[in-house]
Amino acid sequence: MQWLVTIHVLSAVIGIGPTYFGHILLRKKQSREQLLGSLSLFGLLNYFPKIGGSIAVVSGIVLVALSGWKFSDLWIAGSLLLYVLIQVVAVAMMGPVLKQLVQSLGGTGDHQERDPAAADSSSVLLAKASRLYNTASILGIVLFVLMILKPVWS
Repeated sequence: MQWLVTIHVLSAVIGIGPTYFGHILLRKKQSREQLLGSLSLFGLLNYFPKIGGSIAVVSGIVLVALSGWKFSDLWIAGSLLLYVLIQVVAVAMMGPVLKQLVQSLGGTGDHQERDPAAADSSSVLLAKASRLYNTASILGIVLFVLMILKPVWS
C-alpha cells in the first residue's frame, strides 16, 4: 500500500505542480512573439496534468478501494468533484479561449502588423484565459488541502 501512496503523491505533485508556471506564461505585457512562445510552452506543460493527473486519479481510486475509506467520505467526494471542476475549467472552458487567442495573434508565424482591434481582442482573450487559469489553480490548491488534511465533518 505504501508504494501506491507514493505513486499517488508523486503523480499529483509532478502532474499538477508544473501547471502553476502557467501564471507566468499568461502574464500581460508580453510582445506578440513572447506570448506565442509562452502559449507554446503552456501547451507542452499541459502534458503534465494530463498524464500525472490521470495517474493520480486512478491511483487515488485504487487507494480508496483498498483502504478503509469510502467514496461517500466527504473529503473524497469533494476531491473528486473538485478534480472534475478543474477539468471543466481547464479543458472545456480555457482550451477554446487559448485557441482563439492563438488565432487572434496570427499564430502562423507571419510577422505582419496587427490592427488595434486584433490587439484589443488578444488582450480580452488573455485576460479571460488568465481568470480561468486562476480559478483552476485555486480549485487545485483546495484539492491539495483536502488531500492533505482529509477533514471529517460529522
